Amino acid sequence: AMAVIFAGVGVVKKYGGEVEEFKAENVIERKREEIAKFNFKAVQTEPELDELIKKLEKAEAFAFDLETTGLDTFTADIIGISFSTETRSAYYLPLGHKKGEQVDKKAALEKLRPLFLSNRTKIGHNLKYDIKVLNTAGIKVAGPYFDTMVASYLIDPISGKHSLKHLAKQFLGREMIKLLELIGKDAEFTDFSEVPIDLATDYAGSDADSTFGLYEIFKLALKGQKMDQLFHEIEMPLVGVLIGMEEEGIFIDIPALQEMSKELEKELKELERHIFAIAGEVFNLNSPKQLGHILFAKLMLPVIKKTKTGASTDVEVLEELAGQKFEIAEKLIDYRQLSKLKNTYIDVLPTLVHGKTGRLHTSFNQTITATGRLSSSEPNLQNIPAKGDWGKRVRSAFVPEKKGWEILSADYSQVELRILAHLSDDHELIKAFKEELDIHQATANELGIDRGASKAVNFGIIYGISDFGLAKQLKIKRTEAAKYIEKYFAKHTGVKAFIERTIKEARENGYVTTLLGRKRPMPDINSPHGGLKQAAERMAINTPVQGTAADMIKIAMVKINLELRTSNLKTKMILQVHDELIFECPKEEIDQVRKIVEEEMVHAIELKVPVKVDIGVGKSWAGAEG
Repeated sequence: AMAVIFAGVGVVKKYGGEVEEFKAENVIERKREEIAKFNFKAVQTEPELDELIKKLEKAEAFAFDLETTGLDTFTADIIGISFSTETRSAYYLPLGHKKGEQVDKKAALEKLRPLFLSNRTKIGHNLKYDIKVLNTAGIKVAGPYFDTMVASYLIDPISGKHSLKHLAKQFLGREMIKLLELIGKDAEFTDFSEVPIDLATDYAGSDADSTFGLYEIFKLALKGQKMDQLFHEIEMPLVGVLIGMEEEGIFIDIPALQEMSKELEKELKELERHIFAIAGEVFNLNSPKQLGHILFAKLMLPVIKKTKTGASTDVEVLEELAGQKFEIAEKLIDYRQLSKLKNTYIDVLPTLVHGKTGRLHTSFNQTITATGRLSSSEPNLQNIPAKGDWGKRVRSAFVPEKKGWEILSADYSQVELRILAHLSDDHELIKAFKEELDIHQATANELGIDRGASKAVNFGIIYGISDFGLAKQLKIKRTEAAKYIEKYFAKHTGVKAFIERTIKEARENGYVTTLLGRKRPMPDINSPHGGLKQAAERMAINTPVQGTAADMIKIAMVKINLELRTSNLKTKMILQVHDELIFECPKEEIDQVRKIVEEEMVHAIELKVPVKVDIGVGKSWAGAEG
């Protein structure tokens, strides 16, 4: 029964498939009984606040957590702050509750300012959020930082479960009060400012206290896993860099996007007309069922793949049919790509421009991908197609806000192949990069194929491609693809040995590591299931390469940011897309910034081969990429 009590917001009961939610009045009470064993205090007067500050000043590190009115860091108000400097103890400073004695918010923040600026370690769970809210309130938070969410991710990058409530249960054995139990749709209060101070103290206190508890555990775990350097020297300084990028945001040309939307609307209508003409009837293009009927029952096209519900019409199927020169499939692919571009970016980006700043603010996530790469969300700016006219046009709407400014784009050139050369010590690859040969042409010459196909081989090797995968990509026979791979490995014995060694180590250790010691667990590497095992082997080959590339650009970001700040430059780093960094620069700083960016990107990690960075400058993101 206890397990059910803590299962969610209130309790969910199932009656013959019907899900009924009702409020469990005793959920919070039971959790508070548990919390009563801890030492949580509300700080409601000036003398109590002075006492708390003295306590915090004695500590080398303190955990803190904000309670606010919302998720938008530009508009969220602070309702209270909890602090903890030892386990099983915390303090809650209410500042915006509707009832109860409280210290004046402005005066309290002013008193706390020196603490946040001091060189004590500031511990938080998803620190980026709390620091951005404090920034909006005019309070700066200086490093060093210790983000328990990022620490959890480094220790286990594949669980995907890094919430404070989950980790507190997993590592500290605690059941915490969930926010939705206090202010959810069935809860008593609609927002946190209505929660009585004593209850808020228990809730917020356990947040700060659990964060401190996790800090003590993760500090040791990171050391034990030999990832403390990666954490303290790359991931934590990066938090500050990402905050700067997110707060700065990106300027977009809304009229240009609106114009594109109209044009695309016409183009989609034209494609639609064309598809209906070939089909001989009008149907719903977005219905797989209707499309399946047209393609396979009416037009009698060959069925490529079957699913439970019938013949598949997914993108792979359409590509296969387009390869067989069926015009309707080509048109459908175009239609899907363009409508996705329109519905995901062209129509949506203008609606996401922030009212307060007039700019677009994405979130960079440090704890999502299994390889260590950053991801971007709300909106995801890393997914705008790089190829094709329309992808380029969308990027041309990303422009500098001020007159006399430009966009600078810096992109690592073939960085993963260079990392592969370094990790594998492959004689041929190292020689090609040192002599600055065209690597794809070199492979094409070795295998007797054209440059386009050799590109697929080169990049396929990094992703652990099989003869089946390569055959599909190049539209050739599997035996021919196998010959290419065999020929490649005969020439690149270092790469072959690296792949074999990496898979062997993954089997023995259960994980693989990047050059800087970032780890990725490989639970399926010894699976009896062939498909799972092969997928794990592909990941084992790719992760050290892609993960090292991720580490490289993170180091570059930290160092470039430091250089821009210490040189007092106005230039701002505004976007990171995998191997590319985007800056907004005044014209007069371009030369200096170009030097800084190239220097730091090239020397982020010293490899056995030269690292090359392509830098372009233009009136827009597309213009800078050339």
